[in-house]
Amino acid sequence: MDFLDPQIDAYVCDHTKAENKTLTSLNRETYAKILMPRMLSGHLQGRVLSMLSHMIKPRRILEIGTYTGYSALCLAEGLTPDGLLHTIDINEELEAMVRKFIHEAGMDKKINFHVANAVELIPTLQESFDLVFIDADKENYSNYYDLVFDKVRTGGFIIADNVLWSGKVLTEPEPDDKDTKAIIAFNSKVMKDSRVENVLFPIRDGLMVVRKK
Repeated sequence: MDFLDPQIDAYVCDHTKAENKTLTSLNRETYAKILMPRMLSGHLQGRVLSMLSHMIKPRRILEIGTYTGYSALCLAEGLTPDGLLHTIDINEELEAMVRKFIHEAGMDKKINFHVANAVELIPTLQESFDLVFIDADKENYSNYYDLVFDKVRTGGFIIADNVLWSGKVLTEPEPDDKDTKAIIAFNSKVMKDSRVENVLFPIRDGLMVVRKK
């Protein structure tokens, strides 16, 4: 996941606005208490997501894959005054932690946290989304893309995380490596989709930014 020279990476972070106190606390608690803390978006990617959200000025955001809530809090920073972010995660063990930090950030009325299976929940959401962030189980990336596409307004955006998959996209995946195969298939699917314009940003583990035409 660490593609940049460590010194360059440090310089980039030193010249990127710092995360706020709530995000710093969430970052530390995730690394101290939760398995696989590298799944956290973290400082640089969090500021990128916040910046993109501020640029888009979304009224409705859908996040698939909450984890401990860091990326949801970052994306919610750019919501319109009447905006709402729906975030979905199937891991009920993290619910208390996520809700604690949503409350600490003063985002109780801005973030609607669903503990559910996203494949089942998404079809029930009667919303038109300006921005969708996909960061959940990799095998379902293409399914999530299809499920949300008609719910994204024309001119809206879909952002998918981990599309470089620690560089594994450059090599032939092992027969049982379903995640790598799924990411490669997703990237190819987006590239072939004439309904969108897309740019793959080599930020952290790769962000695929897709605009619906």
